[in-house]
Formats: sequence, structure tokens, C-alpha cells
Amino acid sequence: MIIASPCVVSLTWRLEDAQGQLIDELDTPMEFLVGGEDLLPKVEQTLLDQAAGFEANLHLEPEHAFGDYDADLVFFEPRDIFPAEVSPGMQFDGPPEGASTPDLPREAIYTVTEVYDQHVVLDGNHPLAGLALRLSLKVHDVRAALEEEVAQGSVSSLPFSLAPSPGPDDTLH
Repeated sequence: MIIASPCVVSLTWRLEDAQGQLIDELDTPMEFLVGGEDLLPKVEQTLLDQAAGFEANLHLEPEHAFGDYDADLVFFEPRDIFPAEVSPGMQFDGPPEGASTPDLPREAIYTVTEVYDQHVVLDGNHPLAGLALRLSLKVHDVRAALEEEVAQGSVSSLPFSLAPSPGPDDTLH
């Protein structure tokens, strides 16, 4: 089957920064919806009209990956609005309750980057924002997408992200 939107591809990959440092490696094939929210547009574009067995080595500039780093998405919030166990790496889906900074974007995932006695630093940038990336991928299989997959825009219940998902204890809400 030729890759066309919508369909499901089974991929493995190796993701590195521009200096060749490993960020993520997917050794076991995993399914992603082409024509949905699972893959970066540049990756989808590369996959179109290909078939199982296709391999590619992509160089992704920030604008084709997770965007430029935006210093305006870094905020300082009072320490007392966070639970006692707050630590760097924890994430919030949207701003935490009681945030004092007006107009925090509601759709961002905020990562705690530093914890001080009086405040906590939140970063709304994707962890890979501002980075040029190298992605080596291989297509292992291609199949027709199910109606449910097309309707939700993803093979799984969570859209694909090159950054590791937080563990159940790392997301506060």
C-alpha cells in the first residue's frame, strides 16, 4: 500500500539533536496516523507516496519541528500555589490553579524548570523548541486508517509527541 492521507504507518526511528546526541529511539514499530495529529507536517510530507521499507534521514529546523524557543512563555509563579512535592520536570496541562501571571496561554503544557523558596519557574515551550533535529526513520507497514482514527485525528488517544510523555505522577492536572 502506498502512503496517502489518511492511512496508518508503522514506524521506527532515531531522533538526535544537530550535534548527534540521542534524544529518543523507537526500536519497536509504532503506528501513527498520516493526515491527523500524530506526525510533524515535514515528516508526513516525506512519507507521502512511499511504501513499507522506505527509509529517510531528515534534518528538521525548529520551524519544521517544535518551533523557535519563545522567552515570553517562561513565567515565575508564587511557590505557595504548588504542592510541596513540586520539582523540576513536572508538567501542568495549562496554567496551574492560582497562577498570578495574567493571560497565561491555556493550551500550553507548562514544565517546571526550577523551584526556589519564593517562586517556581514554568516554561510553556515544547522541550524541543528551538532545536534543529535529525530524524532517521523507517516505514515497517502501511494500512488503511479506521474511521475512528480519522475522526479523532490519531491512532492513539494521545497525539504523538517527540518528547517523552510525563509519568502519571509528573502531571499535576
